[in-house]
Amino acid sequence: MSSIIQKDFYRATGRWLSSMQILAKCFSPNLHYIYCFRKAQKYRNTPVLGIFWKLVLRHYQIKYGFQIYPETQIGEGLYLGHWGVVVINPETVIGKNCNIAQGVTIGQQNRGKRQGVPTIGDNVWIGANAVVVGNIKIGDNVLIAPNAYVNIDIPSDSVVVGNPAQIMPKENATEGYINNKV
Repeated sequence: MSSIIQKDFYRATGRWLSSMQILAKCFSPNLHYIYCFRKAQKYRNTPVLGIFWKLVLRHYQIKYGFQIYPETQIGEGLYLGHWGVVVINPETVIGKNCNIAQGVTIGQQNRGKRQGVPTIGDNVWIGANAVVVGNIKIGDNVLIAPNAYVNIDIPSDSVVVGNPAQIMPKENATEGYINNKV
């Protein structure tokens, strides 16, 4: 698990950090939350440490405004660009090297043909205040623009803008947006 934490912190700093350097970087709220999130994931099936890290994570969910649960499957290289008000349904699956900005909601649709939660691929950049809902598939190398509302499948190598979502195919859609890939 520490290798996942190191990869998450590498995304933010561009450097491989020792355990002590990682702890020193935990003064940043978004990195601190990622650290607690990964620890809660690691120990969630362990009686004492699982309860401890779940309580710690809950405290920081309230303090920082992140609502990301240990059950959520998120690949290595998670990057939370800014702290505050990020909501992700615990059944969501997110690939590696995902950037998530403030105000993002990744949630469940409760009715209709897209009932369920999203599956998000690798190297996806999700801009501020974007909403991604429903049983949809977001491909690899996708840029979801700020304030976009996405409730349809998005193919790989695309840029998504607006409400309703408009898809524009683009190779290297996230080039310059996702740095320090792991």
